[in-house]
Amino acid sequence: MIESVSFFYDWEVALQIFIQSLLGSFGTTVCSVVTMFGEEMIMIVILGYIYWCLDKEYGKFIGVNVIIGIVLNPLLKNIALRRRPYFDHPEIKCLKPVDSSADIYDIAAQGYSFPSGHSLNSAIVYGSLPAWQPEGGRDKGWQKALMVIAIVMPLLVGVSRVALGVHYATDVLAGWAGGLVIVLGMGCLQKKVKKKWLLHLIIFLISLVGFFYCKTTDYYTGVGMMGGFFLAYHFEEKYVKFESTRNVWISILRVAVGGALYFGLNTALKLPFSKEFLDSATLAAYIVRSLRYAVVMFLLMGVYPLAFGKLFKKKVPTESEKNS
Repeated sequence: MIESVSFFYDWEVALQIFIQSLLGSFGTTVCSVVTMFGEEMIMIVILGYIYWCLDKEYGKFIGVNVIIGIVLNPLLKNIALRRRPYFDHPEIKCLKPVDSSADIYDIAAQGYSFPSGHSLNSAIVYGSLPAWQPEGGRDKGWQKALMVIAIVMPLLVGVSRVALGVHYATDVLAGWAGGLVIVLGMGCLQKKVKKKWLLHLIIFLISLVGFFYCKTTDYYTGVGMMGGFFLAYHFEEKYVKFESTRNVWISILRVAVGGALYFGLNTALKLPFSKEFLDSATLAAYIVRSLRYAVVMFLLMGVYPLAFGKLFKKKVPTESEKNS
């Protein structure tokens, strides 16, 4: 049985009960939709569009921040070991479990509570949008709009996590704080450190500390994604050097194919192993999980863009075609 700890403040329990008393079915639906903007799929779409289409340097900047948050969250959760609110307070309803196919009281499936991963991820992704400054600067109106998104989206996502009963208010506050620290801290380091490979290597080696104490699969997923992302980062810079695009249809194709590859590769790489082994919570299973996600991330971010010049290139008409 996975170890867990129960700790909370009376005020946050009372606040959560009060918020849920106001929800109703419509409010629950709204919160369930809002919370999706802090989930993996939305993060993939946003990051994929920015990296594969809009501006790959912008995408790399955000990607480094996101990947650190993905690993930091389980590193902290496996130290705090905090149970989710509804575990200890029957009056708090779990309206949207992390894993809807599992028992809501299964900590291995539902994960720990502190800090809130959705709040952390949304603070990082949306907070990184205005933090990046392209060469030549950015239009002031557009910058203000991004600042509004950076404040409003994490706020809504965090509140939705409390309303849905899956996090205490302090989980959300910690997630926001962690996201802000990463955006500001890593934003500064990414701009100042010239040897990016050394920075990435140090971050990755520090992240490996989780192998000594983490017992949830999200850590092994995250550290695998980090390794694959950092390798892809430098592989692309040295060997690929793909071009960004503002063409709507090419952008849609790049993101759609990338999304399909993400799920397809994840499924294909599971095939050599039995479900019993993958779910066994053994070190071997954890290592396989990390390697699987490392391969997926490397192929998507590093190898997949090799196809852009051939499959998604907008054809430029020749002089004869123009005159015909």
